[in-house]
Amino acid sequence: MVLEGNPEVGSPRTSDLQHPGNQGSCVLSSPSEDAQPGEEPIKYGELIVLGCCEEGGEETKAQRGEVAGPRAHSCYNGCLASGDKGRRRSRLALSRRPHANGVKPDVIHHISTPLVSKALSNRGQHSISYTLSRSHSVIVEYTHDGDTDMFQIGRSTENMIDFVVTDTSPGGGAAEGPSAQSTISRYACRILCDRRPPYTARIYAAGFDASSNIFLGERAAKWRTPDGLMDGLTTNGVLVMHPAGGFSEDSAPGVWREISVCGNVYTLRDSRSAQQRGKLDGSLIDLCGATLLWRTPAGLLRAPTLKQLEAQRQEANAARPQCPVGLSTLAFPSPARGRTAPDKQQPWVYVRCGHVHGYHGWGCRRERGPQERECPLCRLVGPYVPLWLGQEAGLCLDPGPPSHAFAPCGHVCSEKTARYWAQTPLPHGTHAFHAACPFCGAWLTGEHGCVRLIFQGPLD
Repeated sequence: MVLEGNPEVGSPRTSDLQHPGNQGSCVLSSPSEDAQPGEEPIKYGELIVLGCCEEGGEETKAQRGEVAGPRAHSCYNGCLASGDKGRRRSRLALSRRPHANGVKPDVIHHISTPLVSKALSNRGQHSISYTLSRSHSVIVEYTHDGDTDMFQIGRSTENMIDFVVTDTSPGGGAAEGPSAQSTISRYACRILCDRRPPYTARIYAAGFDASSNIFLGERAAKWRTPDGLMDGLTTNGVLVMHPAGGFSEDSAPGVWREISVCGNVYTLRDSRSAQQRGKLDGSLIDLCGATLLWRTPAGLLRAPTLKQLEAQRQEANAARPQCPVGLSTLAFPSPARGRTAPDKQQPWVYVRCGHVHGYHGWGCRRERGPQERECPLCRLVGPYVPLWLGQEAGLCLDPGPPSHAFAPCGHVCSEKTARYWAQTPLPHGTHAFHAACPFCGAWLTGEHGCVRLIFQGPLD
């Protein structure tokens, strides 16, 4: 499946999930072919993890539920709780390697199953093994491809994995206990990028293990293609959705599809682990436990920068919004301060109506739930949460002002960004879909999933 580029420049068996455009739509802005000494290598694109993974910081009364504020979570909203370290980070830039490491199909072997282990013993030979029965397997050997770079993504921390990804939980909690076993594959998927313009990137389900093998067992979904080759799906699958119109101010959610081991695109199975494939038929990438957003260099140029987000924060604070009840001045805290507990000047919002206040401890409606409060201005009852500016610029569709908040988590972004993610269902579990906050992963609630913020200006 083509993540970015014109389908005519790719393999004839891969489908382009990008919104159809003209021939030049796949050409990126960098015209150079080879990075000179001292120059930055050509960037193919970036992968950004949606949602959050770990809890952090000491609990306050609000975090324990004694007041209506949510627990404070250290989320992927810009970086991991423990910091971006090595191959485990919240985003990864895919750049051209000094030397190509891509592979492509070469020779197909039909052998008896007892000989499979011998055939797969050469660690220098990449291969995919399809077990058709107890006595018959098909092994496809891969050879070096000097025209592509390969990047592998998965839960494993082995050296062949370029981007280590762990499960994200709705609302930011790290999965704990025996029931929270990871659903992300150790070798979830691989991305191959052309080393020459237009630098097309293609995604494939499954990655090669330490022995340079991909193994699809007898119970895995697999089949022969019309041209006599083999293809298959991994246990929990890799899903991809490309928004209509690309990732821009006019974006609309696309349709989720499943990617095969050979990079072909299919409709979804009845469940993530079903043995029957969908029909052949793009860029969010779901690994059944974590969802990644693919951004191209051209797309990142249109996204707001961290400096722009900081300027918006300072501009919002310079307007001196006030609590309409306590008349105290509100201010968004600096991202450098970190997120452990709400600041004294932190803006809070009633997510049903959007009225912004400072924190206060009255108006609780505990008979409706521990976080239910009655807005003193309009009397609507609903969650009352602190507002946090979204800090992962790559998740924003435009550099618009921070005017809307996701419900019920309180992450703030532009109107177009909020409405896009509120309309985009993300996979959850084996067959469910829920719209979620891209900054923390909390499932969105309410009629629209987001709310327009209503600030009160200074009385003077």
